[in-house]
Amino acid sequence: MSTESLTPTRPAPKPKWLRVKLPTGKKYTELRGLVDKYDLHTICTSGSCPNMGECWTEGTATFMILGNICTRSCGFCGVKTGRPETVDWDEPEKVARSIKLMNIKHAVVTSVDRDDLKDMGSIMWAETVKAIRRMNPETTLETLIPDFQGETKHIDRIIAVAPEVVSHNMETVKRLTREVRIQAKYERSLEVLRYLKEQGITRTKSGIMLGLGEKEEEVLQTMQDLRNVGLDIVTIGQYLQPSKKHLPVKEFITPEQFKKYEEIGLEMGFRHVESGALVRSSYKAQKHLT
Repeated sequence: MSTESLTPTRPAPKPKWLRVKLPTGKKYTELRGLVDKYDLHTICTSGSCPNMGECWTEGTATFMILGNICTRSCGFCGVKTGRPETVDWDEPEKVARSIKLMNIKHAVVTSVDRDDLKDMGSIMWAETVKAIRRMNPETTLETLIPDFQGETKHIDRIIAVAPEVVSHNMETVKRLTREVRIQAKYERSLEVLRYLKEQGITRTKSGIMLGLGEKEEEVLQTMQDLRNVGLDIVTIGQYLQPSKKHLPVKEFITPEQFKKYEEIGLEMGFRHVESGALVRSSYKAQKHLT
């Protein structure tokens, strides 16, 4: 794979295995109607996720809290960067109500980074989980958290409310972290995942994107680093450029290569490995409870 600088270039044409079928089916149509009628906000719709129809049919959806403006400016991410709005303390109830209206069996909750807040948003995180539990006692939860700058007092608030799965994404290999994630640190993310496992979280999870110029041996090293901190579940997907302003796709990874990573990951001892071009962090999320 190429190791040249991650400067914007003319995008390469997408291969045939990245073609996405439009979501269909009765369950999808019903949920889409509810989302539109009640103006419900999910990452599935706002991010145009390729797996939306499949996940919704299986009763899974992803929600984002703490606004839609991030304090970090990662080169891969389509979320706006800037000064976030004031925290909406009614948000936990709104998210919980959305989950109830949609009859979601397994909810994934994520957020923008809120480095502007003293608690980095961790209190809102905990309150959201509590609200979902009160209103939807049968719904299981995955929290896809930021690194909270590695501050364990903030991570402890997530641990205290005990989601079934706690996820934090590495996003890329060590060599590319500074260019891809900018304000994040590879070792810090590993330590967050290590701490979660050491403090008793039974299912920890992380995800990486491919196609940014990483080498195969770097991907395997990242996977091994994740296993070394006790990680249970890893997702591996294809990076797709959100806009011309974002980092370019250096390579489209073949289905055969994704399959190879899956097989190696299972040999390493991961409980679950989701590896494929259209795999995203919350793909097959309900399956990861087993």
